[in-house]
Amino acid sequence: MHVRLFARTTIVVVALLAASVATPALAHHGWAWTQNSFSKIEGVITKIYLGNPHVTLDVDVGGAIWRVELAPLGPTTAAGFTKDAAAVGDKVTAIGNRSLDAKETRMKAVRIIVKGKTYDVYPERAQNIDKPA
Repeated sequence: MHVRLFARTTIVVVALLAASVATPALAHHGWAWTQNSFSKIEGVITKIYLGNPHVTLDVDVGGAIWRVELAPLGPTTAAGFTKDAAAVGDKVTAIGNRSLDAKETRMKAVRIIVKGKTYDVYPERAQNIDKPA
């Protein structure tokens, strides 16, 4: 009897602990923090991070620095955006979903354009860019 109760209690505790750890990760990796409509920004790259959990670009847009999040490293490089695709100082166009918080200069990009080359880092979402909302 005590063994069963201990086993059930352990399972419940482990499940709750796993859920509490997973929730912030899911919130970060999802789209819930972004607007539904697409936005476009154009600026100059000031910093590039090629790593996980997401590739990021810091982009100077008229004096404001925007954090542009791309896909995780694997899908971003699969789209062709590698360490040789862009450099600090390059002009970039980013199209994606900006933060719901209008004061936050942050976007989750689905497409970026650098040196005339287009990188669809979320191709399933990028196909909807030109469709009416």
